[in-house]
Amino acid sequence: MSESSLAEVLRARGLRLTAQRQLILQAVLDLGHATPEQVHTAVREVAAGVNITTIYRTLELLERLGLVTHTHLSHGSPTYHAAGEHQHVHLVCRECGAIDEIEPELLGPLADRLVAERGFRVDIGHVALFGVCGRCGEDPADEGVPGRRENGERK
Repeated sequence: MSESSLAEVLRARGLRLTAQRQLILQAVLDLGHATPEQVHTAVREVAAGVNITTIYRTLELLERLGLVTHTHLSHGSPTYHAAGEHQHVHLVCRECGAIDEIEPELLGPLADRLVAERGFRVDIGHVALFGVCGRCGEDPADEGVPGRRENGERK
């Protein structure tokens, strides 16, 4: 998103464009998927005085403005990415932490069934499926149970 576009979105809501807001949005765009801590690290390379509280507040503002969205990809902080990206489902490996994406259409039958049976509409942008990726699941000691060794302990 260009600086002028961000300024227009902010002005439409009675807000002003600040260097910090611009840096934080740019960090999210550059990083792709990033936690507030990762955004903070990237922003501090350019503006050392930006604190983590400012990062959190600005990410919340950018989300309310529809510029970024978040997903919980771990037990820690949410992960943010640009809202303009196509919706996708996140695949998170519990072993190595790798994050992959799949098209939301794969969840179409489930989403349709949830609407029909429960009236529940899935927010695909917030869906994260946890498991073991193909690389981690290829362990020769694996007995067919993802993430387990022969003795039953976690890898």
